[in-house]
Amino acid sequence: QDYTWEDHGYSLINRLYPDVGQLLDEKFQVVYNLTYNTMAMHCGVDTSMLRRAIWNYVHCIFGIRYDDYDYGEVNQLLERSLKIYIKTVACYPEKTAKRMYTRFWRHFKHSEKVHVNLLLLEARMQAALLYALRAVTRYMT
Repeated sequence: QDYTWEDHGYSLINRLYPDVGQLLDEKFQVVYNLTYNTMAMHCGVDTSMLRRAIWNYVHCIFGIRYDDYDYGEVNQLLERSLKIYIKTVACYPEKTAKRMYTRFWRHFKHSEKVHVNLLLLEARMQAALLYALRAVTRYMT
């Protein structure tokens, strides 16, 4: 909460590398907002809460928490096997196995599972950027 992408990271990276902040922000937003509005065999589903839960869970794994988010949603929306998969891919990608991929969301399409991977990888990248940019900010002040 003390150092967010929207309030701090974006402006600092744009100051250091003009236009890079905009490109990264667009990349994060495209992945975050990507949806077919489906979940398994259900159509017309608003997946925004699920996408936010995945993004915030990845940030939480790396010690980034937001006061305005109810982390109870993470436990309600993300089953245990999915949380294990997310943590493994984000923290220990070398330990990721195909069986882990097949264990979560068994009835979901591969495109939905790929979207989970995109979400967690972009959230991971943003978390790493936040730590790096915060260190740069501290150095500059």
